[in-house]
Amino acid sequence: MIQFNNVSVDIRSTPILKDISFSIPETGLTSVIGPNGAGKSTLLSALTQTVPTSAGEILIDDKPIQSYEKNKLARTLSILRQDNHLTARLTVEDLVTFGRFPYHKGRPTKEDAQKIATAIEFLGLNEFQHRFLDQLSGGQRQRAFIAMVLAQDTKYVCFDEPLNNLDMKHSQSIMKQLRLACDSLNKSIIVVLHDINFAASYSDSIIAMHNGRVFEIGSPEEIMQDNILQALYDMPLHVQTINGQPLCLYYS
Repeated sequence: MIQFNNVSVDIRSTPILKDISFSIPETGLTSVIGPNGAGKSTLLSALTQTVPTSAGEILIDDKPIQSYEKNKLARTLSILRQDNHLTARLTVEDLVTFGRFPYHKGRPTKEDAQKIATAIEFLGLNEFQHRFLDQLSGGQRQRAFIAMVLAQDTKYVCFDEPLNNLDMKHSQSIMKQLRLACDSLNKSIIVVLHDINFAASYSDSIIAMHNGRVFEIGSPEEIMQDNILQALYDMPLHVQTINGQPLCLYYS
């Protein structure tokens, strides 16, 4: 379990996260939603120690995150950030192999090779594994980066807006793969999303953030309510149930 206990983050004396407290279970998909500037990406940065906390504590499996040795943390928690562009010309297989670096330290073993092959197959990238990243479509590249993170084989996996710049087909495909990773690989996946309908369709729980604070936490059914979402996004919208699934209408 991941626990945030009264966590605050200040960046250049500006409060970004303010007294955040919640827990994330050992398995399942948790979505983080909210308007721009709510602190969603900073939340993941604090979890991965990219930015320091100014108050409170973060625990992973009851152990303070600061007490984790760097390599041990890399075997427990992984993240795919928004800015996942590389200047080096790598093949898909090269990229996914990089995800195993906390284990092989530059000398991949047979076990590493198996994990790499499994991740490539899981994301349906076998036919592209020897292609360079710049030869792939945006959706194929994103799947390659997700394969890299899954090859790292951590218990907890974070994705910061993985659907950016993807069309509907590829966005749906990515969310299905993340859902499958939770269910078949027993991962706990934390994903920052802008599309609340994807969050409602694929999540076990949703953390709604606003102005650096936790606004609401609950199941999709609990969060997908007119009054909650209207207050969260400060705009008129309406939630309808279609085929048993709550969906938010906000286009008109």
